[in-house]
Amino acid sequence: MPLSGLLLYPPGLCLILLTAAVVVALFSFKRFAVFLTLLAITWVGVWSLPITSIHFGRILEEKYPYQTPRELPKADVIIVLGGNTQANRANWFEPYNRATAVDRIDRAEALYLAGRAPRILLAGGAREGKVSEAQGMARLLKQRGIPDSAIILENESRNTYENLRYSEILLRSHKLHSALLVTSALHMPRAQAAAEKRGIKAIPASSAPQIVLPEEEPPALWWPHIRSLEASRTIIKEYLGLLGYKLRGWI
Repeated sequence: MPLSGLLLYPPGLCLILLTAAVVVALFSFKRFAVFLTLLAITWVGVWSLPITSIHFGRILEEKYPYQTPRELPKADVIIVLGGNTQANRANWFEPYNRATAVDRIDRAEALYLAGRAPRILLAGGAREGKVSEAQGMARLLKQRGIPDSAIILENESRNTYENLRYSEILLRSHKLHSALLVTSALHMPRAQAAAEKRGIKAIPASSAPQIVLPEEEPPALWWPHIRSLEASRTIIKEYLGLLGYKLRGWI
């Protein structure tokens, strides 16, 4: 796991802080070592509690409430953002189940078939190799019967900001004025803000929330749970992303 991943994942940051505590203790900075140790334990302990992920995840996911395709207005195009790191799971507090997993392209397909927009713009460059995320999503949509003539590819972007930056150029070149914006519910606040900053007339059309308590056998809110830690990485990433984008003037 890269350093950035360790910093986002509470157990990873806990390990780094504990290592730092050992190092400073060797140089006789015992009080600082105790502080780092307590900080590490507190940080991972807080994020292991479902109540933490539920609270901070809900703030993001409920900013733009989920709507069915029929509830959403029509637009000129559906923009699907790449960078899907949500494991497509329906709920972070349940084991991954391919039968219930929902991909962003599933949402785009449903919107297209419901007649919400006649075109789909797929945004995402290549992370490894020569095949871009946009090309990968296009291949799957074509396998499902979406015509090639309905698909527009944005193959250059490497992050959300670039997703919207390059998509804006394509919207202007194709004379498309309004867009249904598709991404995860957690990611939507940052994506929508970035779209508005670029002057895109974007309508939030996120996937259903993932940070919710399951109806069957919900975990105890105040008892440590491994999936709360798994969810925390994405939640923390979004809050840091919002801060970073704000500082850069991207939102």
